[in-house]
Amino acid sequence: MSGIVDKIEEIEHEISRTQKNKRTEKHLGLLKAKLAKLRSDLLLPRGGGGKKEEGFDVAKTGESRIGLIGFPSVGKSTLLNKLTSSESEVASYEFTTLTTVPGIIYYMGAKLQLLDLPGIIEGAAKGTGRGKQVIGVARTCNLIIIMLDVLKPLKHKAILEKELDGFGIRLNKKPPNIVFNKKAKGGLNYVTTVPQTNLDIETVKSILKEYRIFNADITVKCDASIDDLIDVIEGNRIYMPCLYVLNKIDQISLTELKLVSKVPHSIPISAHQEWNLDGLLERIWEELDLIRIYTKPKGEIPDFSSPIIVPRKKRKVKDLCRKIHKNIIEQFKFAYVWGSSVKHNPQKVGKEHILDDEDVVQIVKKF
Repeated sequence: MSGIVDKIEEIEHEISRTQKNKRTEKHLGLLKAKLAKLRSDLLLPRGGGGKKEEGFDVAKTGESRIGLIGFPSVGKSTLLNKLTSSESEVASYEFTTLTTVPGIIYYMGAKLQLLDLPGIIEGAAKGTGRGKQVIGVARTCNLIIIMLDVLKPLKHKAILEKELDGFGIRLNKKPPNIVFNKKAKGGLNYVTTVPQTNLDIETVKSILKEYRIFNADITVKCDASIDDLIDVIEGNRIYMPCLYVLNKIDQISLTELKLVSKVPHSIPISAHQEWNLDGLLERIWEELDLIRIYTKPKGEIPDFSSPIIVPRKKRKVKDLCRKIHKNIIEQFKFAYVWGSSVKHNPQKVGKEHILDDEDVVQIVKKF
């Protein structure tokens, strides 16, 4: 482990002192590819996983998993206790939470799992403390909440983003529009569909050589960087939304609050005073991008007390069927839908129909 960390630090140092220009692009591409491979080895060592860390093997439950990350004593445990029925130990000294503490948020009829992860410190992506295990759990989440002390938000924000980025977690970003396919023979076929890109053919070859890839089709459809190409080749990057919760606003003035509120994707709160927790729940719901679908048995009124929660990106009738039971789609004939997704109420639709939030659906099976 220490050997990998030493190599990572050497390469990071060389990258930092290398001037960035056209002449050094190929060299930087090679260094960054080596760095990415070493970080992957640190995250997923070859030869199988080691022993599990006590307290970090948490069963996933509910509709979505939310990871709560922050420096020690920033208020994570207090927030967890305010939002859920869980009891996470709270104290004024650092490193109170030593294991992953799960709690459940009930909101909009959905069951959301909130994980209070142990306080993360600088250097976590290099194996410091339990940072590696913290970030390993974070990779399984649907949303990351980075909790910051409103008195020193930007410094801590930059450190935590760097640690998460080092383990392949890309916050509030979309995957680069690059098509990459390895093949058995035929050499390299490199195509760009944009007027300008930071990736020239020599840099691409240099990166591929580090991965021992000599035959591939690559189509770049965006203004991609070296890091974007490496992310696509590695294939294990996680892209997820992130909310920056600025805690302890009861300790600053209104003028200071206006300034810190300009941080993108942020929301100010006071967990201790319970200020703006309703606003935080609304933002969490928006970021998770979930919708509620109500079912209606034939001849009965809809059950509005227990919606079926589905991701907005998977909201076709067939997705709803699979959510209810894996065998329903095989028995599906058609469905009646009431709501904003149809022109008439009810409307007869097929399994490809796209549903809207709070639609009511009656599924008709084949006889």
